[in-house]
Amino acid sequence: MPMRSTGRQLNSRGLSPGARSVDSNRTRLKLPLKLLYAVCMGSRGGDAELVQILDAALADAARRSGAWLACRPGCTQCCIGVFAVNQLDADRLRNGLAELALQEPARAAAIRERATASIARLAPEFPGDAATGILAEGEEAEAQFEDFANDEPCPALDPATGLCDLYSARPTTCRVFGPPARSGEEGGLGVCELCFHGASEQQIAACEMEVDPDGLEDKLLAELEERTQRRGRTIVAYCLTEQRG
Repeated sequence: MPMRSTGRQLNSRGLSPGARSVDSNRTRLKLPLKLLYAVCMGSRGGDAELVQILDAALADAARRSGAWLACRPGCTQCCIGVFAVNQLDADRLRNGLAELALQEPARAAAIRERATASIARLAPEFPGDAATGILAEGEEAEAQFEDFANDEPCPALDPATGLCDLYSARPTTCRVFGPPARSGEEGGLGVCELCFHGASEQQIAACEMEVDPDGLEDKLLAELEERTQRRGRTIVAYCLTEQRG
């Protein structure tokens, strides 16, 4: 899962702008597989299993990280700056928004309004197809995305509360941000710049979150793309202006 140590990549698990890298050896961790909280109604079948695995991995890493992990409700470090999501993330977000619309239509409408406003700001320089929201591929497009919209807030972020309005349906990137996690072809270990202050590289490595060790996400993504014929990476704002389909 390609990423850069201090920013975002064209990938569902790239680090957000406030991340730093750590050089260390990989430590394989055994993860509990219990469901930690109910996922949104739209997360079905295999995706619900993936969410369960990711959330269990996060809880395990958080337990080992203790006070070094600074993530708290209201911290929006990882909510500023656009990042790429895959079609599995996009489907989960659309389902989560549809569920919210049934329960709290005003909140859902506010999310859509923020997403629409975000697209209006981003479309003129969007590094891809601004009509569909699909990001372009290739080295040049990747380099362009690196410098794109780094100060843009996520439309799922409630500016009044500092909380995510689609927390249970959030993308993989959001689910793994904070604890040390590996990404990229070289398997670099990244961690939020607000976390692990004063910790050694060995202490950070001991808290590593192993993300989807069996590659379930890749399998589910391939199945979804084959079934829906939706392919390519996009950003959160475009997911939240589409109707579920």
